[in-house]
Amino acid sequence: MPTRKVLLKYPEHLIKEPVLFQMAKQFDVMPNIRRARVTETVGEIVAELEGAADNLAAGIRYLEERGVQVQPLEGDVVE
Repeated sequence: MPTRKVLLKYPEHLIKEPVLFQMAKQFDVMPNIRRARVTETVGEIVAELEGAADNLAAGIRYLEERGVQVQPLEGDVVE
């Protein structure tokens, strides 16, 4: 199954919302969180998203429409 490595940057108003869970459930995408940094004002997650190509595209589009910045990553995501 295809996997995408991404950096997710959450705006402050979404930090406490289960946006990643909602995306995973709605689009049948399995997130594997590799690293996260969350404070009261900043939310960043490095994750691998696994699923069918169409589901990945729809899930990423959903995150972007909610206001999450999605940046593709390459290589090893664990530091």
